[in-house]
Amino acid sequence: MTLSDHLNLRKLVQDDTDESDFLAKALSDSRFDARLINSIYDRLDTGVWIFDFDEKRIIWANNKALEITGAPNLTELRSRDMGADMSHSVEQRLNQYRQDFIQRDVSFSEIWTLYPKGKARVLQVTLSGIRLNDGRMAMLAEARDHHEQQPETLRSAEALMHTTVMISLFAMGGSPLYRNTAARAACVDPDTNFFSQFQNPADIQHLKERIERDRHARMVAKVRTNDGDRWHELTVRPCSDVVTSQPAYLVSEIDVTELHETKERAQYLASHDALTGLSNRTFLTERLSKVLAAAAAKGLTATLYLVDLDDFKLINDTMGHAAGDSLLQLVANRLKEIAGPNDIVARLGGDEFLICHLEDPEAEGPGWFGKSLLGTFSYQQIIDGRPRNISLSIGYSHYPDDGRSIDNLIRNADLALYQAKREPKEKCVRFKDTMRKRRDENLALKKDLERAIREDEFVLYFQPIAFTKTNRTVSAEALIRWLHPEKGLIAPDQFIPLAEDTGLINEIGAWVCRSVAQAQARFQQRGLRIAIAMNVSPWQLSDPEFTALMMDLPDIYGCDPSQISLEITENVVLGEIPDALTALKELKNVGYSIVIDDFGTGYSNLAYLYNYPIDGIKIDRVFMNDISTGGAIVKLILSLADALGASVVAEGVETVEQRNWLSENGCHQFQGYLYSKPIPEDRFIGFLEEQSHLEPVASN
Repeated sequence: MTLSDHLNLRKLVQDDTDESDFLAKALSDSRFDARLINSIYDRLDTGVWIFDFDEKRIIWANNKALEITGAPNLTELRSRDMGADMSHSVEQRLNQYRQDFIQRDVSFSEIWTLYPKGKARVLQVTLSGIRLNDGRMAMLAEARDHHEQQPETLRSAEALMHTTVMISLFAMGGSPLYRNTAARAACVDPDTNFFSQFQNPADIQHLKERIERDRHARMVAKVRTNDGDRWHELTVRPCSDVVTSQPAYLVSEIDVTELHETKERAQYLASHDALTGLSNRTFLTERLSKVLAAAAAKGLTATLYLVDLDDFKLINDTMGHAAGDSLLQLVANRLKEIAGPNDIVARLGGDEFLICHLEDPEAEGPGWFGKSLLGTFSYQQIIDGRPRNISLSIGYSHYPDDGRSIDNLIRNADLALYQAKREPKEKCVRFKDTMRKRRDENLALKKDLERAIREDEFVLYFQPIAFTKTNRTVSAEALIRWLHPEKGLIAPDQFIPLAEDTGLINEIGAWVCRSVAQAQARFQQRGLRIAIAMNVSPWQLSDPEFTALMMDLPDIYGCDPSQISLEITENVVLGEIPDALTALKELKNVGYSIVIDDFGTGYSNLAYLYNYPIDGIKIDRVFMNDISTGGAIVKLILSLADALGASVVAEGVETVEQRNWLSENGCHQFQGYLYSKPIPEDRFIGFLEEQSHLEPVASN
């Protein structure tokens, strides 16, 4: 039973400043007065004092309490500001005590170590709540010297032994004074210095600064342990060694390695692309700002490159997403290998990458690095076990000439990238101010193109193909034109690339298929037996609906498939379009002819040519520009076509000399402005009916 049980102290405290007035009568018996009660308290071998939570001061104490605290008198003890050097954890514990005392009648027993006059004194302290005269809750403390192994002591020792929390006591220099079982199991050596276990010296400095400022420190740091390097959450408080009374550190540690690694992994995933491991957009602006600032400080310049994979959508659609992912990973790894140690390489999404490359203005000019990237991908790559021709388009902006803010540099590089994708000969393009106007025009053109599909604003033009010896028409190529209501006739090279970028190409391709079928049927009705060629894009061949449409056209429009040829590109023949061979064989069985367009500009494989149902080859116009240098290649193509049993048409013939050379060397058909430019259907029909020989006309 405690002292408060005997004297019912919770009812005896007053707020008078006189020491004797702090106590009221303990009993109603007139034989007891305040002086007698004070005398009783002062004779007790138990230290008793009252602590004001709000003032953080002792407001009353008996003689034993004065001895325990080393105070000469009550006035001096009451003047002490207990909150001046109170740690945050002690303050939190006192606040919790007050709440507990307010909510219920409860007491707590603890073992305290005080250091009056620098000598340790171990006390068993019982704490309980007591109301002051103004109604506020205070704390009554009753303290006795601790000599025996009390249950609380035994339980504390048992808890220290079995807890997984590592609890240690270190001298101020870091030498160990005590470690519990968990701490001993974790340390590399029992004599390990506290500070030597930190992997990062900066953590030690940070720890000391926090203790100096806040009287305690809490941090997560990497430390050396018996299990290797681990992440520990440490709580460190300054205290005194109960044995020597010397200043010390009380340290508690919890292993948070798994939690820390999970958090780091989450942060990594938030800031990096999961497929390629490159940085993503999340912290890109912040990182770019730091790199550009560093470049300016070192007198360096920087170039921001946007890199886009040509025909990635086609690869993804035709070879599957696994092949597309493999390609992205290959490109990402190659970019990381090429980039400098201070460069930033990021994936912005889809098939678009960003590289911020630091440059020495005296050693490198803007764009040099981008051109080296193009060279890296100038040969075939193995994608999903198959060789592929991979090409890049690169747009770049130079810091600070083309922009000083991150947003401007990226926007301007994006404009340059768009230009690079439109330019087959210049695949690494630097930003120019004129590109902004072109971008706005393309945005407007895209809206117009969507309307053109809805409103059927397209028309077919026909360019005749003639025999080299007789100059008579043998067939024609159907070419789409856009009859814009305001801009007039627009050539395909002005809108087909945009249609490919925006996913409108299949709709336009389907329109061409239907229109060619209808035109061929009309020619038949007029008694004109003329073969019509039409271009088929790789996107169409990868679309199952295309094959179904071509199979249905004869029944729908009454056209003759044997009078329609499908012109495909060399990448289709290279096997880069899965199921293309199956589709072409099905169309061949229906009666359509298959022709390779622009032959000689790609990487045709003879084995693939042999396997495909090829009926004809069209020699690219580039070989006609200078027949003196291109003639040898043309002869080689003619020999190859003869071996395959395929007919040959030479494109881009503009002079009589070119036509005569073709005739003399066994090329029997030609197409070009020497014979006719593309003309509307009505003029083409008249042209066929008259079969007149046209003079060469100028290109327009």
